[in-house]
Amino acid sequence: MSHQGFAGNRGEGVRSDCFVDLEVTTEGGIHIDLQSKVYTLFGNQIRSQVSGILKELGIVNARIHIEDSGALPFVIAARVEAAARACGKTDRSALPEMIPSNLDETQKERYRVSRLYLPGNTPHLMLNAGIHRPDGVILDLEDSVAPERKAEARILVRNALRQVDFYGAERMVRINQLPDGLEDLQEVVPHHVHVILIPKCEHGSEVEQVAEGIGSILKDEGRERNIFLMPILESALGIENAFQIATASDLVAAMAIGLEDYTADLGVKRTDGGEESLYARRRLINACKAAGIQPIDSVFSDIEHMDALLENAKRSRAMGFEGMGCIHPRQIRVIHEGFQPDREEIEKARRIVEAFREAEAKGLGVTTLGSKMIDPPVVRRAIQILEIAERINSNRS
Repeated sequence: MSHQGFAGNRGEGVRSDCFVDLEVTTEGGIHIDLQSKVYTLFGNQIRSQVSGILKELGIVNARIHIEDSGALPFVIAARVEAAARACGKTDRSALPEMIPSNLDETQKERYRVSRLYLPGNTPHLMLNAGIHRPDGVILDLEDSVAPERKAEARILVRNALRQVDFYGAERMVRINQLPDGLEDLQEVVPHHVHVILIPKCEHGSEVEQVAEGIGSILKDEGRERNIFLMPILESALGIENAFQIATASDLVAAMAIGLEDYTADLGVKRTDGGEESLYARRRLINACKAAGIQPIDSVFSDIEHMDALLENAKRSRAMGFEGMGCIHPRQIRVIHEGFQPDREEIEKARRIVEAFREAEAKGLGVTTLGSKMIDPPVVRRAIQILEIAERINSNRS
């Protein structure tokens, strides 16, 4: 009796991926049928890797057909493991080595001006995402992955967390809507993810479930580290519960709004001006500011109109948002420009900080600049403006 499973992508336009069709048998050893665009250069290496992975998974008899379109080793490993799991003949993992740069940690207060969404089952989009200098990369397991491909996407995302150099961008994963998202946590939490995005969040109890799930996994792994949370509010009910959600856990570092689903929930059309979502956005901003976390605006779905994106980003910042999502690398630089403080703001912030430091040197807790009183909250805002300006300029270089 044999057991068969498959994983991966093939066909015209597929790059840096492979399709694996695996049949686990009862005898005969391992037979590998490999079709690869790079067979002459790497055929023997791929065969050796696949044999080693199957051995690690405890599979000693199998026929495996592979159609390779230039997949890197971590992708091949993910596809073979996913196909083996689909056979129902292994519960083991074949983990690639963790690269040193992916052992870094993050901070709750870290700036998140731009976050680039990457489909969790499309490896070629992951490979060079970091060179575009987003503040964060989001490996998406939710909307961008077909329901029947969720299991293999989890394994690919796990391997990407271990092997892809994102050049300092914060490593984020958007899990599936609960309860399915709790299964995603098992695959990604042990592998140095920085932030978990909770989609379609409507109640603080959902945040608590995710926080508890993360804590339980880390405890079982014997690790102590913070993985922060970013709930995404995408419905009228979620917006009404914004403050409850924002304060459901100390691990919540930011909260975002998803306007495509929110406007669909209202039964209205999303417009460039955003009048239909003004209440929701203001309510989310207010809840975030009251909770001391970052409010993050929705993605701008029109990737062709950069001028409209720039104006949207400027309006977003003026409302109080501290960042927004993007769905194409071209949008990152424009978003940074839209959230860049202008020269007048920067100069005023410098004067505030200088005046306060002079007052501190004299033993004073407050001072004035012109007719305006300068106290610690005003100074914190001024410092934030200077830091944002410096970070965005750094990303441009």
